[in-house]
Amino acid sequence: MVVIDGRPLPVTVKASATSRRISLRVDAMNDGLIVVMPSGLPAREALRFVHDKTDWIRARLSALPPRVPFAAGAEVPLLGIPHRIEPAPEARRGVWAEDGCLHVSGLPEHLPRRVGDYLRRRAREEIAPRAHAYAARLDRRITALTVRDTRSRWGSCSSGGALSFSWRLVLAPEAVLDYVVAHEVAHMVELNHSTRFWNLVTELMPDHARPRHWLKQHGTRLHRYG
Repeated sequence: MVVIDGRPLPVTVKASATSRRISLRVDAMNDGLIVVMPSGLPAREALRFVHDKTDWIRARLSALPPRVPFAAGAEVPLLGIPHRIEPAPEARRGVWAEDGCLHVSGLPEHLPRRVGDYLRRRAREEIAPRAHAYAARLDRRITALTVRDTRSRWGSCSSGGALSFSWRLVLAPEAVLDYVVAHEVAHMVELNHSTRFWNLVTELMPDHARPRHWLKQHGTRLHRYG
């Protein structure tokens, strides 16, 4: 833990056998710091590195988008379209999207969890059929598909055909979600980022440059919800 301008920041130190130097990034999900350092270096070197980067950290923290909690009146995007969270305590429908609102039934104290559960469910409902359709075009079969709250990756693909995605993709515009799904399905054929891989992505989604750019520019914001 370090304190900058009176703000406590958790520090996660990760040793890497392949790293040749210490690197630092801000964890937008948890408002903390992640230090990756070569294996064998003492932990005090990580803290010394953090202290030397105080000005850089301060600038990065100030540039983070504001947090948006799942609370009554908050605005949350669903497939890139803003939806205002509206409590509906007397309803018996769980959570549903209608007329630019996310209506949430039940007790107020359950609202954040219910919104989070709804978004995770919607993410799977949006991702799974797209993934299976893309996989069929490449004559591949998905062995497993999971939706999680991943920190550093929007999606992943194993050599055995198991796919995993961040539920936060359901917050992004639909084309962005499509791009990530196409990207990971293409990895079922090419587990690399070679020219052949990108040709497959283009085959699945010819106009992938714009959503890819959007994710690079705005992806951090998706981690500020909830």
